[in-house]
Amino acid sequence: MQTDSETGKNLPTTGDVESVVIRFAGDSGDGIQLLGAQFTTSTALAGSGLSTFPDFPAEIRAPLGTTFGVSAYQIKFGARKIFTSGDQPDVLVALNPAALKVNVGLLLEGSLIVVDTGTFVERNFKKAHIEADPLEDGSLAKFQVLKIDISRLTMEAVKEFGLGNKDALRSKNLWALGLMLWMFDHDRAPIIEWLNRKFAKNENIRDANIAALNAGHAFGETSELSGDMRRYTVGAASLEPGLYRTVTGAQALSWGLAAAGQLAKTPLVFCSYPITPASPILHLLAQMKEFDIVTFQAEDEIAAVCAALGASYAGSIGVTSSSGPGIALKGEAMGLAISTELPLVIVNSQRGGPSTGLPTKTEQSDLYQAVYGRNGDAPMPVLATRSPGDCFFIAVEAVRLAIKYMTPVMILTDGYIGNAAEPWKLPDFNALDPIAVPHVAARPSGAEPFNPSVRDPETLARVWAKPGTKGLEHRIGGIEKSHETGHISYDPANHQKMTQVRRDKIAGIAKDIPPQEVDFGEESGRLAVIGWGSTYGPIARAVRIARSEGHDVSHIHLTYINPFPENLGELLSRFDRILVPEMNMGQLITVLRDHFLLQAISLCKVSGQPFKISEIIEAIHGQLSLQAAE
Repeated sequence: MQTDSETGKNLPTTGDVESVVIRFAGDSGDGIQLLGAQFTTSTALAGSGLSTFPDFPAEIRAPLGTTFGVSAYQIKFGARKIFTSGDQPDVLVALNPAALKVNVGLLLEGSLIVVDTGTFVERNFKKAHIEADPLEDGSLAKFQVLKIDISRLTMEAVKEFGLGNKDALRSKNLWALGLMLWMFDHDRAPIIEWLNRKFAKNENIRDANIAALNAGHAFGETSELSGDMRRYTVGAASLEPGLYRTVTGAQALSWGLAAAGQLAKTPLVFCSYPITPASPILHLLAQMKEFDIVTFQAEDEIAAVCAALGASYAGSIGVTSSSGPGIALKGEAMGLAISTELPLVIVNSQRGGPSTGLPTKTEQSDLYQAVYGRNGDAPMPVLATRSPGDCFFIAVEAVRLAIKYMTPVMILTDGYIGNAAEPWKLPDFNALDPIAVPHVAARPSGAEPFNPSVRDPETLARVWAKPGTKGLEHRIGGIEKSHETGHISYDPANHQKMTQVRRDKIAGIAKDIPPQEVDFGEESGRLAVIGWGSTYGPIARAVRIARSEGHDVSHIHLTYINPFPENLGELLSRFDRILVPEMNMGQLITVLRDHFLLQAISLCKVSGQPFKISEIIEAIHGQLSLQAAE
């Protein structure tokens, strides 16, 4: 097998390895995501650290066999904590020529390619615009190529079940899974249990899939292609003791919202309009009604955010979600939430833009939109998730801040975090701090009229009154209100006052959040790499590698984007140089300069793919070399 893309060490030809990267690829109808997800399950049960990257095509149903319809799933797993899904695959499983064409460029020399030769026929070459058979023209000479007619072997494995050719071939992903389970010494039993549950009402399909899985595993056991067929063992990672499960960002964020509702002992109302890659949150919360959660699929984005805001006005926790295009449509209603000073949580699952952009590819290009993207002076807290498991805690924190400060709060996640998976230690719910909900109590008859503009002197948050509560009759709206009474006011001095109060309320949150810490490395030095969101994994690994090489470099990762932690400017001033990798054209660096007049270097990537560790290592080396030359 090839040289490890991170460490430069040669992997052994067989036996134990520290980490491996596998990429499964095929047509979007080949069940690639299921194949990857089940291999991930088996890896998690083996105790290895892991990180995944489902890579979806943008087309809902591209023509079969075309490059536009290629779906992929990459997983890196190892006997240590894994920060990313890997720079370059050690193994590529390509179930058709288009999958090989799209993904072969990711491989290093010596990588293992497993191909389904049954699909390498002239008609599929034409669909993928391949002029010559790559298995015969010498173009793969620098790789190890394992040629297996997976299609034929799958048909033979399931023929006793009387399936038609089309249905029989649907099991070839399970055949490939069986082979990979053998190659990496993973147990089949959990996958068989899952198939028994999933197809309990369709025994024929269940038994065919199990037969295909077993056949792929048996092929690895009995094949005499000893020069190509090797078996590897990846040990268990040394993780903190506890109960773990594999979790995606969408799952963890949904569970965090549900947990926040329970911690606040307040109903949570989630209102959304389907959009990639945010839709899974709606799907997941719709299955959690037992936690006092109401979900509403609106007819459009504006209706969704307005319904969520209405729920907050009524005393529930209103939450809405979308991606960049939908967040743009929600802009006016977010301004209404700021003006009315009601709690609201907005989840932005970022994707490639602008406009429709790259709907299934990841990006971090909505930071300006989150911090600045509303009419008027309309400040809003902005939090960013860094990993799938982190989404749980960010969701809880966003609800806490929204309620405590009576403000909308935006959570920035992205397609990579939402779809990726990692092992996550389940938190002890009883150890989480409850969320205080400051609903105003009913007022006795004869009391003074209720004033909705009364503020907490510390947080500057106004009171939260539930409509229908005796004595709390009031009105709020988008027109400017008197600071003293809450009534409509066009007084210039009052508008100045209210604008300042709304600004100061959000700025004051900096006193209520943890000080910024260095994630890894020293608290001063030659170079700090500062990031936010899903750049966490590649930055964390790159900095660790650079420090192991003896370089003076540290990693700082931001959760709170607006307001920044109070000590951030002073912390950054301790470093000679600042490098800011982000998947946009330099948005965080602009915000940092806006606040701190910071001289920093931007490392931008907008390809729809996450950063590679090697890209950040190269940038670290470059900055340290420039500094040494000065």
